[in-house]
Amino acid sequence: MINTVKEPEKAILIGIIRKSDSAERVKENLDELTFLAHTAGAIVIQTLTQRIDPPNLRTFIGPGKLIELKTLMDHLKPDLLIFDDELSPTQIRNLDRELKCKIVDRTNLILDIFAKRAKTAQSKTQVELAQYQYLLPRLTRMWTHLERQRGGIGLRGPGETEIETDRRAIRNKISILKKKLDDIDKQNTIQRAQRTQKVRVALVGYTNAGKSTTMNLLSKADVFAEDKLFATLDTTVRNVVINNITFLLSDTVGFIRKLPHKLIESFKSTLDEVREADIIVHVADISHPDFEQQLNTVNQTLAEIGVSHKPVLLMLNKIDKLEFSFIDNHGQGSLSMIEQLQSSHYAKIHENVIFTSAKLKINIDSLKTVLIGLIIETYRKVYPHYPLTAAPI
Repeated sequence: MINTVKEPEKAILIGIIRKSDSAERVKENLDELTFLAHTAGAIVIQTLTQRIDPPNLRTFIGPGKLIELKTLMDHLKPDLLIFDDELSPTQIRNLDRELKCKIVDRTNLILDIFAKRAKTAQSKTQVELAQYQYLLPRLTRMWTHLERQRGGIGLRGPGETEIETDRRAIRNKISILKKKLDDIDKQNTIQRAQRTQKVRVALVGYTNAGKSTTMNLLSKADVFAEDKLFATLDTTVRNVVINNITFLLSDTVGFIRKLPHKLIESFKSTLDEVREADIIVHVADISHPDFEQQLNTVNQTLAEIGVSHKPVLLMLNKIDKLEFSFIDNHGQGSLSMIEQLQSSHYAKIHENVIFTSAKLKINIDSLKTVLIGLIIETYRKVYPHYPLTAAPI
Protein backbone atom coordinates (compact mmCIF):
# COMPACT_ATOMS: atom_id res chain seq x y z
CA MET A 1 0.00 0.00 0.00
CA ILE A 2 1.38 3.43 -0.99
CA ASN A 3 1.91 5.83 1.92
CA THR A 4 0.24 9.11 0.96
CA VAL A 5 1.01 10.90 4.24
CA LYS A 6 3.09 13.96 3.46
CA GLU A 7 6.21 14.51 5.53
CA PRO A 8 6.35 17.83 7.42
CA GLU A 9 8.54 20.44 5.77
CA LYS A 10 11.86 21.19 7.47
CA ALA A 11 12.46 24.88 8.11
CA ILE A 12 15.31 27.16 9.12
CA LEU A 13 14.21 30.38 10.84
CA ILE A 14 16.08 33.63 10.23
CA GLY A 15 15.76 36.75 12.37
CA ILE A 16 17.70 39.97 12.78
CA ILE A 17 18.62 41.93 15.89
CA ARG A 18 18.11 45.68 15.49
CA LYS A 19 19.75 48.32 17.68
CA SER A 20 16.59 48.70 19.73
CA ASP A 21 16.23 44.93 20.27
CA SER A 22 17.66 42.85 23.06
CA ALA A 23 18.85 39.31 22.42
CA GLU A 24 16.05 38.17 24.73
CA ARG A 25 13.42 39.98 22.66
CA VAL A 26 14.73 38.38 19.46
CA LYS A 27 14.59 34.97 21.13
CA GLU A 28 10.96 35.61 22.09
CA ASN A 29 10.17 36.64 18.51
CA LEU A 30 11.80 33.50 17.14
CA ASP A 31 10.00 31.35 19.72
CA GLU A 32 6.75 32.82 18.44
CA LEU A 33 7.86 32.25 14.84
CA THR A 34 8.62 28.64 15.77
CA PHE A 35 5.07 28.28 17.10
CA LEU A 36 3.73 29.82 13.88
CA ALA A 37 5.80 27.39 11.81
CA HIS A 38 4.55 24.48 13.91
CA THR A 39 0.97 25.68 13.46
CA ALA A 40 1.54 25.76 9.68
CA GLY A 41 2.84 22.19 9.79
CA ALA A 42 6.62 22.67 9.61
CA ILE A 43 9.43 21.29 11.74
CA VAL A 44 12.03 23.86 12.78
CA ILE A 45 15.50 22.35 12.47
CA GLN A 46 17.62 25.46 13.10
CA THR A 47 17.45 29.18 13.82
CA LEU A 48 19.86 31.85 12.63
CA THR A 49 20.18 35.47 13.77
CA GLN A 50 22.25 38.47 12.79
CA ARG A 51 22.75 41.82 14.48
CA ILE A 52 22.09 44.27 11.65
CA ASP A 53 20.22 47.58 11.46
CA PRO A 54 18.86 48.47 9.00
CA PRO A 55 18.38 45.16 7.16
CA ASN A 56 20.31 44.68 3.93
CA LEU A 57 18.22 46.16 1.12
CA ARG A 58 19.16 43.37 -1.30
CA THR A 59 19.09 40.23 0.82
CA PHE A 60 17.75 41.28 4.26
CA ILE A 61 20.79 39.68 5.95
CA GLY A 62 24.39 40.68 5.23
CA PRO A 63 26.72 38.96 2.70
CA GLY A 64 28.69 37.13 5.39
CA LYS A 65 25.57 35.78 7.08
CA LEU A 66 24.26 34.76 3.65
CA ILE A 67 27.38 32.59 3.13
CA GLU A 68 26.87 31.11 6.62
CA LEU A 69 23.25 30.32 5.75
CA LYS A 70 24.30 28.58 2.51
CA THR A 71 26.75 26.39 4.45
CA LEU A 72 24.04 25.55 6.98
CA MET A 73 21.63 24.65 4.18
CA ASP A 74 24.18 22.33 2.54
CA HIS A 75 24.41 20.46 5.83
CA LEU A 76 20.75 20.44 6.95
CA LYS A 77 18.93 20.30 3.58
CA PRO A 78 15.87 22.40 4.59
CA ASP A 79 12.65 22.55 2.55
CA LEU A 80 12.04 26.21 3.29
CA LEU A 81 13.50 29.30 4.94
CA ILE A 82 11.26 31.44 7.15
CA PHE A 83 12.20 35.07 7.82
CA ASP A 84 10.80 36.84 10.91
CA ASP A 85 9.91 40.03 9.01
CA GLU A 86 8.07 40.95 5.85
CA LEU A 87 10.53 40.85 2.95
CA SER A 88 10.39 43.25 0.02
CA PRO A 89 9.85 41.84 -3.49
CA THR A 90 13.49 42.66 -4.30
CA GLN A 91 14.77 40.84 -1.21
CA ILE A 92 12.66 37.77 -1.99
CA ARG A 93 13.85 37.71 -5.61
CA ASN A 94 17.52 38.02 -4.63
CA LEU A 95 17.27 35.45 -1.83
CA ASP A 96 15.48 33.09 -4.17
CA ARG A 97 18.27 33.46 -6.73
CA GLU A 98 21.08 33.08 -4.17
CA LEU A 99 19.67 30.25 -2.04
CA LYS A 100 17.50 28.30 -4.51
CA CYS A 101 15.10 27.35 -1.74
CA LYS A 102 11.51 28.24 -0.92
CA ILE A 103 11.46 31.62 0.85
CA VAL A 104 8.62 32.42 3.26
CA ASP A 105 8.43 35.63 5.28
CA ARG A 106 6.40 36.20 8.44
CA THR A 107 3.48 37.77 6.57
CA ASN A 108 3.30 34.89 4.09
CA LEU A 109 3.43 32.37 6.93
CA ILE A 110 0.55 34.04 8.80
CA LEU A 111 -1.47 34.24 5.58
CA ASP A 112 -0.84 30.53 5.06
CA ILE A 113 -2.15 29.70 8.54
CA PHE A 114 -5.16 31.95 8.00
CA ALA A 115 -5.89 30.20 4.70
CA LYS A 116 -5.85 26.84 6.46
CA ARG A 117 -8.04 28.06 9.34
CA ALA A 118 -10.64 29.98 7.31
CA LYS A 119 -13.97 28.13 7.29
CA THR A 120 -16.78 30.57 6.48
CA ALA A 121 -17.36 32.52 3.28
CA GLN A 122 -16.46 35.72 5.12
CA SER A 123 -13.11 34.58 6.52
CA LYS A 124 -12.18 32.86 3.26
CA THR A 125 -12.88 36.08 1.36
CA GLN A 126 -10.93 38.13 3.91
CA VAL A 127 -7.90 35.85 3.67
CA GLU A 128 -8.06 35.65 -0.12
CA LEU A 129 -8.12 39.45 -0.36
CA ALA A 130 -5.07 39.76 1.90
CA GLN A 131 -3.26 37.09 -0.14
CA TYR A 132 -3.84 38.86 -3.44
CA GLN A 133 -2.76 42.20 -1.93
CA TYR A 134 0.43 40.49 -0.72
CA LEU A 135 0.88 38.73 -4.06
CA LEU A 136 0.46 41.74 -6.37
CA PRO A 137 3.93 43.35 -5.99
CA ARG A 138 5.53 39.87 -5.95
CA LEU A 139 3.60 38.51 -8.90
CA THR A 140 6.45 37.68 -11.28
CA ARG A 141 8.62 36.00 -8.67
CA MET A 142 5.73 34.13 -7.12
CA TRP A 143 4.59 32.79 -10.47
CA THR A 144 7.96 31.27 -11.38
CA HIS A 145 8.35 30.13 -7.79
CA LEU A 146 4.99 28.34 -7.86
CA GLU A 147 5.88 26.63 -11.12
CA ARG A 148 9.00 25.22 -9.51
CA GLN A 149 7.70 24.64 -5.97
CA ARG A 150 4.22 23.17 -6.01
CA GLY A 151 2.24 23.15 -2.78
CA GLY A 152 3.42 23.38 0.80
CA ILE A 153 3.70 26.10 3.39
CA GLY A 154 3.40 29.65 2.09
CA LEU A 155 1.66 28.59 -1.09
CA ARG A 156 -1.81 27.78 0.21
CA GLY A 157 -4.82 29.77 -0.92
CA PRO A 158 -4.97 31.24 -4.41
CA GLY A 159 -2.78 28.53 -5.92
CA GLU A 160 -1.01 28.31 -9.24
CA THR A 161 -4.21 27.42 -11.13
CA GLU A 162 -5.98 30.59 -9.93
CA ILE A 163 -3.22 33.20 -10.05
CA GLU A 164 -3.46 35.51 -13.05
CA THR A 165 -0.10 36.73 -14.34
CA ASP A 166 -1.69 39.92 -15.56
CA ARG A 167 -1.47 42.56 -12.81
CA ARG A 168 -4.66 44.13 -14.08
CA ALA A 169 -6.48 40.84 -13.58
CA ILE A 170 -5.15 40.66 -10.02
CA ARG A 171 -6.35 44.21 -9.34
CA ASN A 172 -9.75 43.31 -10.77
CA LYS A 173 -9.84 40.29 -8.48
CA ILE A 174 -9.00 42.50 -5.50
CA SER A 175 -11.82 44.88 -6.45
CA ILE A 176 -14.27 41.98 -6.69
CA LEU A 177 -13.21 40.63 -3.28
CA LYS A 178 -13.52 44.08 -1.69
CA LYS A 179 -17.04 44.41 -3.13
CA LYS A 180 -17.91 40.95 -1.79
CA LEU A 181 -16.61 41.91 1.66
CA ASP A 182 -18.59 45.16 1.55
CA ASP A 183 -21.74 43.12 0.88
CA ILE A 184 -20.90 40.79 3.79
CA ASP A 185 -20.23 43.83 6.01
CA LYS A 186 -23.67 45.23 5.17
CA GLN A 187 -25.29 41.91 6.06
CA ASN A 188 -23.37 41.80 9.34
CA THR A 189 -24.37 45.39 10.12
CA ILE A 190 -28.02 44.46 9.64
CA GLN A 191 -27.59 41.40 11.86
CA ARG A 192 -25.91 43.45 14.57
CA ALA A 193 -28.68 46.06 14.37
CA GLN A 194 -31.21 43.31 15.06
CA ARG A 195 -29.42 42.40 18.29
CA THR A 196 -31.08 45.30 20.06
CA GLN A 197 -31.64 45.67 23.78
CA LYS A 198 -28.79 43.31 24.65
CA VAL A 199 -25.39 44.15 26.08
CA ARG A 200 -22.56 42.96 23.84
CA VAL A 201 -19.38 41.49 25.31
CA ALA A 202 -16.35 40.82 23.09
CA LEU A 203 -13.52 38.47 23.98
CA VAL A 204 -10.21 39.84 22.72
CA GLY A 205 -6.61 38.90 23.32
CA TYR A 206 -3.35 37.63 21.96
CA THR A 207 -3.68 34.49 19.90
CA ASN A 208 -3.68 31.27 21.96
CA ALA A 209 -4.49 33.13 25.21
CA GLY A 210 -7.61 31.03 25.84
CA LYS A 211 -10.44 33.06 24.29
CA SER A 212 -12.22 30.11 22.66
CA THR A 213 -11.95 28.02 25.85
CA THR A 214 -13.45 30.95 27.78
CA MET A 215 -16.18 31.24 25.15
CA ASN A 216 -17.06 27.57 25.59
CA LEU A 217 -17.04 27.91 29.35
CA LEU A 218 -19.32 30.96 29.55
CA SER A 219 -21.68 30.11 26.70
CA LYS A 220 -21.68 26.30 27.07
CA ALA A 221 -21.01 26.23 23.35
CA ASP A 222 -18.63 24.07 21.37
CA VAL A 223 -16.25 26.54 19.73
CA PHE A 224 -13.08 24.96 18.33
CA ALA A 225 -10.14 25.44 20.69
CA GLU A 226 -6.62 24.16 20.18
CA ASP A 227 -3.13 24.85 21.53
CA LYS A 228 -2.05 26.46 18.27
CA LEU A 229 -1.94 30.02 17.02
CA PHE A 230 -5.07 31.29 15.27
CA ALA A 231 -7.07 28.14 16.06
CA THR A 232 -10.21 30.11 15.16
CA LEU A 233 -10.62 32.91 12.63
CA ASP A 234 -14.36 33.37 12.38
CA THR A 235 -16.17 35.57 14.86
CA THR A 236 -18.59 33.49 16.90
CA VAL A 237 -21.52 35.20 18.64
CA ARG A 238 -23.55 33.40 21.29
CA ASN A 239 -26.53 34.37 23.42
CA VAL A 240 -25.44 33.78 27.02
CA VAL A 241 -27.47 33.71 30.24
CA ILE A 242 -25.76 33.97 33.65
CA ASN A 243 -27.77 34.58 36.82
CA ASN A 244 -30.83 35.28 34.65
CA ILE A 245 -28.97 38.10 32.89
CA THR A 246 -28.85 37.75 29.10
CA PHE A 247 -26.06 39.18 26.96
CA LEU A 248 -24.30 38.54 23.65
CA LEU A 249 -20.77 37.12 23.78
CA SER A 250 -18.45 37.18 20.77
CA ASP A 251 -15.11 35.45 20.25
CA THR A 252 -12.81 37.26 17.80
CA VAL A 253 -9.59 36.53 15.92
CA GLY A 254 -6.47 36.68 18.06
CA PHE A 255 -3.88 39.42 17.78
CA ILE A 256 -0.17 38.93 17.28
CA ARG A 257 2.99 41.04 17.01
CA LYS A 258 3.83 42.24 13.51
CA LEU A 259 0.31 41.37 12.36
CA PRO A 260 0.28 42.35 8.67
CA HIS A 261 -1.68 45.54 7.99
CA LYS A 262 -3.26 43.79 5.01
CA LEU A 263 -4.89 41.37 7.43
CA ILE A 264 -6.06 44.13 9.75
CA GLU A 265 -7.68 45.84 6.75
CA SER A 266 -9.22 42.60 5.48
CA PHE A 267 -10.58 41.66 8.91
CA LYS A 268 -12.25 45.02 9.42
CA SER A 269 -15.69 43.40 9.68
CA THR A 270 -14.41 41.02 12.36
CA LEU A 271 -12.98 43.94 14.33
CA ASP A 272 -16.36 45.69 14.00
CA GLU A 273 -17.65 43.18 16.57
CA VAL A 274 -15.10 44.65 18.98
CA ARG A 275 -15.90 48.24 18.01
CA GLU A 276 -19.61 47.73 18.65
CA ALA A 277 -19.17 45.80 21.90
CA ASP A 278 -20.28 47.44 25.14
CA ILE A 279 -17.74 45.55 27.28
CA ILE A 280 -14.39 44.01 26.38
CA VAL A 281 -12.96 40.96 28.13
CA HIS A 282 -9.21 41.01 27.48
CA VAL A 283 -7.94 37.44 27.87
CA ALA A 284 -4.18 37.19 28.46
CA ASP A 285 -1.89 34.23 29.09
CA ILE A 286 -0.16 35.19 32.34
CA SER A 287 2.07 32.10 32.13
CA HIS A 288 3.69 33.27 28.91
CA PRO A 289 7.21 34.66 29.51
CA ASP A 290 6.42 37.69 27.35
CA PHE A 291 2.84 38.22 28.46
CA GLU A 292 3.29 41.90 29.33
CA GLN A 293 4.44 42.60 25.78
CA GLN A 294 1.43 40.63 24.54
CA LEU A 295 -0.80 42.81 26.72
CA ASN A 296 0.75 45.91 25.15
CA THR A 297 0.27 44.53 21.62
CA VAL A 298 -3.44 43.97 22.22
CA ASN A 299 -3.89 47.32 23.95
CA GLN A 300 -2.18 49.11 21.06
CA THR A 301 -4.46 47.36 18.57
CA LEU A 302 -7.53 48.28 20.63
CA ALA A 303 -6.35 51.89 20.67
CA GLU A 304 -5.82 51.81 16.90
CA ILE A 305 -9.40 50.69 16.26
CA GLY A 306 -10.75 53.27 18.74
CA VAL A 307 -12.13 51.14 21.57
CA SER A 308 -9.68 51.84 24.40
CA HIS A 309 -12.36 53.92 26.17
CA LYS A 310 -14.70 50.96 26.66
CA PRO A 311 -15.04 49.10 30.00
CA VAL A 312 -12.45 46.30 30.09
CA LEU A 313 -12.29 43.21 32.27
CA LEU A 314 -8.73 41.90 32.25
CA MET A 315 -8.73 38.11 32.53
CA LEU A 316 -5.22 36.87 33.34
CA ASN A 317 -5.62 33.26 32.27
CA LYS A 318 -3.64 29.99 32.51
CA ILE A 319 -2.60 30.43 36.14
CA ASP A 320 -2.38 26.64 36.31
CA LYS A 321 0.79 26.90 34.20
CA LEU A 322 2.51 29.33 36.54
CA GLU A 323 5.58 28.22 38.42
CA PHE A 324 5.42 29.01 42.12
CA SER A 325 8.56 31.15 41.96
CA PHE A 326 6.78 33.42 39.45
CA ILE A 327 4.40 34.63 42.14
CA ASP A 328 5.43 37.33 44.57
CA ASN A 329 4.02 35.92 47.83
CA HIS A 330 6.01 38.17 50.22
CA GLY A 331 6.70 35.17 52.43
CA GLN A 332 3.02 34.42 52.94
CA GLY A 333 3.26 30.75 52.03
CA SER A 334 -0.07 29.92 53.67
CA LEU A 335 -2.03 31.98 51.15
CA SER A 336 -3.63 30.26 48.15
CA MET A 337 -2.35 30.96 44.66
CA ILE A 338 -5.35 33.18 43.90
CA GLU A 339 -4.84 35.18 47.10
CA GLN A 340 -1.16 35.60 46.32
CA LEU A 341 -1.91 36.78 42.80
CA GLN A 342 -4.53 39.22 44.04
CA SER A 343 -2.00 40.75 46.40
CA SER A 344 0.72 40.93 43.72
CA HIS A 345 1.52 43.92 41.52
CA TYR A 346 -0.33 42.29 38.62
CA ALA A 347 -3.62 42.98 40.40
CA LYS A 348 -2.81 46.70 40.47
CA ILE A 349 -2.35 47.25 36.73
CA HIS A 350 -6.08 47.47 35.97
CA GLU A 351 -9.33 48.30 37.70
CA ASN A 352 -10.99 44.95 36.92
CA VAL A 353 -8.53 42.03 37.04
CA ILE A 354 -9.42 38.36 37.48
CA PHE A 355 -6.91 35.49 37.67
CA THR A 356 -8.25 32.30 36.09
CA SER A 357 -7.63 29.00 34.41
CA ALA A 358 -10.41 28.55 31.87
CA LYS A 359 -9.13 25.08 31.04
CA LEU A 360 -9.31 23.86 34.66
CA LYS A 361 -12.26 26.16 35.54
CA ILE A 362 -10.31 27.88 38.33
CA ASN A 363 -11.81 31.12 39.72
CA ILE A 364 -14.52 31.18 37.05
CA ASP A 365 -17.22 32.13 39.58
CA SER A 366 -15.29 35.33 40.35
CA LEU A 367 -14.99 36.01 36.63
CA LYS A 368 -18.75 35.63 36.21
CA THR A 369 -19.49 37.83 39.23
CA VAL A 370 -17.35 40.74 38.00
CA LEU A 371 -18.57 40.34 34.42
CA ILE A 372 -22.25 40.30 35.40
CA GLY A 373 -21.65 43.39 37.55
CA LEU A 374 -20.29 45.24 34.51
CA ILE A 375 -23.16 43.97 32.34
CA ILE A 376 -25.84 45.11 34.82
CA GLU A 377 -24.16 48.51 35.08
CA THR A 378 -24.15 48.75 31.28
CA TYR A 379 -27.81 47.74 31.03
CA ARG A 380 -28.76 50.52 33.47
CA LYS A 381 -26.85 53.07 31.38
CA VAL A 382 -27.62 51.92 27.83
CA TYR A 383 -30.90 50.02 28.16
CA PRO A 384 -32.54 51.47 31.29
CA HIS A 385 -35.88 49.80 30.49
CA TYR A 386 -34.38 46.31 30.20
CA PRO A 387 -36.07 44.02 32.78
CA LEU A 388 -33.22 42.99 35.05
CA THR A 389 -34.29 39.96 37.06
CA ALA A 390 -31.04 39.36 38.94
CA ALA A 391 -30.29 41.08 42.20
CA PRO A 392 -27.93 44.05 41.86
CA ILE A 393 -24.30 43.19 42.48
